[in-house]
Amino acid sequence: MTTFLLSVHVLVAIIAIGPVTVAASMYAPAVRAALRDPGDVRTAGVVGTLHRICNVYAAIGITVPIFGFATAASMDVLGDPWLVTSIILTGLAAVLLAAVVLPWQRQLLEEIAPGGATGPAGAGHANPAAVTARTKRLAMTTGMFSLLWAVVTVLMIARPGSTTGV
Repeated sequence: MTTFLLSVHVLVAIIAIGPVTVAASMYAPAVRAALRDPGDVRTAGVVGTLHRICNVYAAIGITVPIFGFATAASMDVLGDPWLVTSIILTGLAAVLLAAVVLPWQRQLLEEIAPGGATGPAGAGHANPAAVTARTKRLAMTTGMFSLLWAVVTVLMIARPGSTTGV
């Protein structure tokens, strides 16, 4: 059963967390591209699509820690320091995504394309310089989200101090 749970945990992590990490990292540059060409509906459409990808895969990603806890329980490692650290970092990544990245994406999308990328790109922004500055903050925050996942991945593979082997 442990092998099954671990396999599902890893597969869901790859399938759910990978796309949200990539789409989130592409978001700020896509917003800047939409600002450069405010009449191009396609660039706003890309921004809208990236935001939808982030939302959908973030929702699917909720299953990653569920299967992770089940796997850890079956391996009897719930109290191991590497796992506790991973749980804390995963929680931080989830909060960062849900409370900062996704809302900032939504705000930027509304500014460049009111109505969620159905109108012309650039139609809703009042100050392109301010929007560009916010995309830089979003890119930095998204980078922190990605870094948290990278550290969690390394901890899951290396399991420092684990007695169950590598």
